[in-house]
Amino acid sequence: MATNVIMPQLGESVVEGTIGRWLVQAGDTVEQYAPLLEVSTDKVDTEVPAPAAGVVLKLYHAEGETLHAGTVLAVIGQPGEAVPDAPARVDLHAVAEHADTAEPSLARPTAAPAAPAPAAARDLGRISPVVARMAREHAIDLQQVTGSGREGRITKQDVLAYMEQRDGAATPTPAAEEELPPWERPGTGDLFKPTDDLPLATSAPAPAPTLPAPPAPARPAAAPIAPVAPVAPAGGDEQLVPHTRLRKLIAEHMLASRRTSPHVTTVFEADMSTVATHRKAHKAEFAAKGVALTFTPYFIQAMLAALKAVPQANAVYREDGLLLKRRYHIGMATAIDDGLVVPVIRDADELSLLGLARAVNDLAQRARVGQLKPDEIQGSTFTITNHGVSGSLFAMPIINQPNVGILGVGAIQKRPVVISRGHPVEPSGEDYLAIRPMVYLSFTFDHRVLDGASGDAFASKVKQVLEGWR
Repeated sequence: MATNVIMPQLGESVVEGTIGRWLVQAGDTVEQYAPLLEVSTDKVDTEVPAPAAGVVLKLYHAEGETLHAGTVLAVIGQPGEAVPDAPARVDLHAVAEHADTAEPSLARPTAAPAAPAPAAARDLGRISPVVARMAREHAIDLQQVTGSGREGRITKQDVLAYMEQRDGAATPTPAAEEELPPWERPGTGDLFKPTDDLPLATSAPAPAPTLPAPPAPARPAAAPIAPVAPVAPAGGDEQLVPHTRLRKLIAEHMLASRRTSPHVTTVFEADMSTVATHRKAHKAEFAAKGVALTFTPYFIQAMLAALKAVPQANAVYREDGLLLKRRYHIGMATAIDDGLVVPVIRDADELSLLGLARAVNDLAQRARVGQLKPDEIQGSTFTITNHGVSGSLFAMPIINQPNVGILGVGAIQKRPVVISRGHPVEPSGEDYLAIRPMVYLSFTFDHRVLDGASGDAFASKVKQVLEGWR
């Protein structure tokens, strides 16, 4: 019996997707859960796995077509099996029932298996592409894995725990800076890796360890790789590199932001000594829980305090008024191989420092390997971007529409600063020079909403929280 491959509902607010590229052709033999195609929605490309093993009998739609969720994309069955020339319609409500809002997944196929399952086999329920890929790459029988998710669903963490027990080796945790996960390592291009380790001692720092490059996500050997190869004109003095789809989207978004909001940037400098001390004291504690503690969660918590102090910054400008947001969904600009995405930490104010660190780790990692859902890059109420990872001291970031502002974080560097013992005008003691880890904070805001005083009040609150960290 043939099994339909349908366009999945990739998020609560995402009802259609574009076929980015087919990873198989008609006549190819595929295993269950093997990737069949990539579906593009906004800035996210999602792999759609095979719902059953067999032969790809027919592809109904070409690359570049935008289709509604529930559209039949292809048919998988046995060689010689008859299939209709035009796909049957699929009940969108049935599609929505097995769509998962946490990560893309497909229901188990409705077709009967080629061979009867063993009597002891249990129904695995929905299997996400992430879990399916891990099972395929590490030769894991999912029947042996205990699921801890909703209704016994097998999660990525369940697979990792099973691998740890099976292989007799603990899953690496970032107990020290040199053991940070790939998305936090220097040189990988991610906007949320830490800058300097910033020891407060005056001794010369040890040379940085050489770290292995993170493994690239698995791709079929025959699949083309974006961007398209440069096309050189006849003269040979110039070459044209076609824009990738993601680069076009970024360009459109940046131009639209500049046309929409009058941008103003204010720059403050913050002493990170107390934050650095706190981070140094708690890194091992966080690492024991499998979480890398970087500076990013500290900036986010300080930013949340500023958003509550200046509520106009957590809003959307409309012609009929200012729409204040009562929930705090923080977008964090994250670099990927061919561009930039902004995954969102929802209800960030409800998370502890540990919760924020875990969310930053998770979203940044999945952004790097293309596992974000469309819903996870939408709905931010404010955005942070760490441009300092490449050594930039301060910048004037562009607002992520429809946000009112964006906070830019520069490189944290130890610099000599003047420390005052009293009031600047009538000091009660002598000033002195000290070497402190300093950072420039650039707050770009929409001048239709915030003026200089309110913009400075926001940045000043961020500075105050960071310098008074306890």
